[in-house]
Amino acid sequence: MSTLLFSLFAATFYAITCLYMAGCLWRRAPINQALATSLTVLGFAAHGISLFSLLLSEQGLILSLFNAASLIAFSIIGLVLLCLTRMSVHILLLPLLSLGAITVLCAQFLPHGNMQPINEAPGILAHILFSILAYGMITIAVFQSMILLIQDQQLRKRPVSTLIKHFPPLQSMESLLFGFLWAGWLLLSLSLITGWLFLDNLFAQHLVHKTLLSCIAWVVFGILLWGRHQLGWRGHKAIRWTMAGFLLLMLAYFGSKLVREFILVI
Repeated sequence: MSTLLFSLFAATFYAITCLYMAGCLWRRAPINQALATSLTVLGFAAHGISLFSLLLSEQGLILSLFNAASLIAFSIIGLVLLCLTRMSVHILLLPLLSLGAITVLCAQFLPHGNMQPINEAPGILAHILFSILAYGMITIAVFQSMILLIQDQQLRKRPVSTLIKHFPPLQSMESLLFGFLWAGWLLLSLSLITGWLFLDNLFAQHLVHKTLLSCIAWVVFGILLWGRHQLGWRGHKAIRWTMAGFLLLMLAYFGSKLVREFILVI
């Protein structure tokens, strides 16, 4: 069966699940969680087959923008499916499955531009993949923290908006946030470890800014996770630490490009 069919299957199952849940919200009817989960798993399986067929080629790893976006969406949906075994956060599948449907179709149908296959040693390929997944997972954690902040503010108002009533309890939302943060921190750890092991010089001039900022971000997220486990950090404090680590990671990427392409040229 061709990659095209699996991409279409994934987008179709994702879209059906989104339409079903949106219809339930519109009618203010309960969501059949077993049905929503089953449809999502089918779409997730098709997404995985399609994605890895597009990523892997005889010439190397085709890590174009749309393939990377599809990979990030795939990993996030997978993590949420794992979380569903412990908490009821099905409502959050609505935006994530929309993202999954869009990215899987973009990866299938839109051109990859001038992207050449990456034909490197397996260790370097692992470093690249771990880095992309870490950035993606932490970016979703930031969006989750913003949703958590809005939900907290809305729950303090009276009357509470109808949409907020469909969201899981704050405790479940916080648990999901820290699930994303744990996943992002572990992926960032693997990215740094594989970079240390397989790159010739992680502190070379063109990498030093990115490496130092990524290491500082790793420490920030590590402190946040320790504070959560040992001191029970939550709420606004957790959101502030999440934003701080995210900004460091963004500086690690965009700041290093700025230094290399503009400052060092002067």
